[in-house]
Amino acid sequence: MVLKHKITLLLLIFTSLIELTSGNSTMSMIGDRGCDQRCLAQALIEKELLSAPQGDNCTIVVNITSIQYETLSFDTKVMQMTSRIKVNMEWKDPDLGWQRNYSFPTIVMPVEKIWIPGIVLDNAIDTSMEPYTNDVQVRRDGTVDHSVVLFTTVSCEINLFNYPFVNGECPVAINGWSQKACALTLQIADNVSLVGGSRGEWQTMSVTKVSDVAQPDRSYLRVKLSINPFGAFVTMILPSGLILLADLVSFALPFEGGERNSFKVTLVLSFTMFLLILNDHLPNGGNCSPLLHYHFSFCLVCLVLSMLMSIVLTRLSVDASILPCRRSKVHPSNSTKTQNDSLDQVKDTGSEISLLQKIVNVLEDMDKGDDEKESNMAFAYLMDKFCFAFFVSVYIIYAIIIIGITRTDICKVNNLDFWDDSKATDYSYDYSFYYY
Repeated sequence: MVLKHKITLLLLIFTSLIELTSGNSTMSMIGDRGCDQRCLAQALIEKELLSAPQGDNCTIVVNITSIQYETLSFDTKVMQMTSRIKVNMEWKDPDLGWQRNYSFPTIVMPVEKIWIPGIVLDNAIDTSMEPYTNDVQVRRDGTVDHSVVLFTTVSCEINLFNYPFVNGECPVAINGWSQKACALTLQIADNVSLVGGSRGEWQTMSVTKVSDVAQPDRSYLRVKLSINPFGAFVTMILPSGLILLADLVSFALPFEGGERNSFKVTLVLSFTMFLLILNDHLPNGGNCSPLLHYHFSFCLVCLVLSMLMSIVLTRLSVDASILPCRRSKVHPSNSTKTQNDSLDQVKDTGSEISLLQKIVNVLEDMDKGDDEKESNMAFAYLMDKFCFAFFVSVYIIYAIIIIGITRTDICKVNNLDFWDDSKATDYSYDYSFYYY
């Protein structure tokens, strides 16, 4: 009986061991096959793949599938353009792939747990790169789909010679980093779209991707810009023309009494205000200085010259000389003084003949003074007509010259001078990998 119980106990223990072993194997198989996408993503995160994938030739190829471009602002004074660029890109990291025994084709991982390629803008003054989302999509073969947003400010030299009637181009050079041994090569597709066209007086007409034939690794976005001339025409060009017209009409005012001089001084002061507006709005230097600077300088010179001529004519209408130290021989005040002296002498002599002689002399002196004054006035008005004809001729000739200059392409700019060919193959500095 005891032997029978011992045999039964051994059989029970043996059966339990077999069931326990088979149960662990089954649970292990269920665990391997039951790992979901989150479980796989966690396993890949634990690898800590924060460094760039190292291939045989140390070159990483990133495909930029599409680009969305938006111009945020354009500062005409400093010639800088601020843009927002959304870049959709994909690259392959073999270490992020998984075996075929997993049925799902893609997983989602946090962006800060893997390596993300950095993008360099060759002509940028300031650039910030932010992830469009906090997650990336990884496919079975290790291909990573991700989107980033670039906020960049680039220096852009646009031909402003014919401002405000300007059409120009501004490049945004999007490239990867390059060193002696390793490089990040961007393959940019032609799928470039424009979001938002009007920003203030500047309008973005189109955006296209352009590749350099001589240097295939050099690509940039050609942003075509145009100015809405209405605002600048109303605030600067139209007032300058109206002020010149008012200066011409002011020749109809009499220059006796100083009304014309006061009016012309007011015109000069008003025009100075528009010069301040022009100086605050347009750049003062550059390869192609705006023609508007020369136009305003010409207008200011003409206004000041017209004011000085009006002052000289006022002087000529009173005296035959424009020198302040020289006086005419006969002046109305002098005639009055001579008349009083002559009457005093008449009273002293008491002679009728002397009295008559003195009265005749006084009347002759008064007539001579009136004749000289009329002669001065006639000469001053003749010079006034000559000045009016002179300014009308100058303005007509100036308008013809300006129209001819604006119709010719005088100034040229090179927007791609930021690429230095001497540094194309040798870099003394080192670009760091970008991490999030």
